[in-house]
Amino acid sequence: MTVLDPNMAGSSVSRSSLSFEHQASPVPQPRARGLRIEGLASLDWSDVIETTAVADLATSPAEARSSWISRADEQQVLARFRAVCEFDSRPPSPWWLRALHRGKLPSRAAGFAVEDEVTELLSSRPGWVFVPWADAGEVGHWEFVPSESGVYGPAEPTTVRFTDTHPGWVDLLPAHRGPGLAQAIPFTVADLREQIEDIENIA
Repeated sequence: MTVLDPNMAGSSVSRSSLSFEHQASPVPQPRARGLRIEGLASLDWSDVIETTAVADLATSPAEARSSWISRADEQQVLARFRAVCEFDSRPPSPWWLRALHRGKLPSRAAGFAVEDEVTELLSSRPGWVFVPWADAGEVGHWEFVPSESGVYGPAEPTTVRFTDTHPGWVDLLPAHRGPGLAQAIPFTVADLREQIEDIENIA
């Protein structure tokens, strides 16, 4: 039977423990910090895009502008957006912020102006309804209610939505029946104004 010197054993265990802690502790720390930063960034962003309950009853995009990103200093908004983009290439966000981030839109006010021009046109015509609920961060869209039904039965209504995919900033989705998604047609506000009567006649 081998008898160990308690002093040596204690010293050995102590050195071993210190050695293990010294080598092992730095390894998980960067990962933990990284996960925590990413989680906090996502949580923080979900807070700043959140709208009030009243926004769910909005009858226009302007009435739905209750989130922090719609009211705070524009440069602060951009900085926060770009920070969260480091962890998520396409975080929940409105079309105008994505366009602003890429330098395709001169200002947030310019994006609001597009939304307000569409509102001025469609809110003055019977049958058009603003639908405020959309994917997180997105602006709502406009639907032409009479196009929901026609000679061939119920349909997805004619829809006007905002987009950052082209410099016209507006997509038209004609009334659609059957499987699959309607093909979006790139529009401008001027196109919409010029062709609105024809659009409303699509059954």
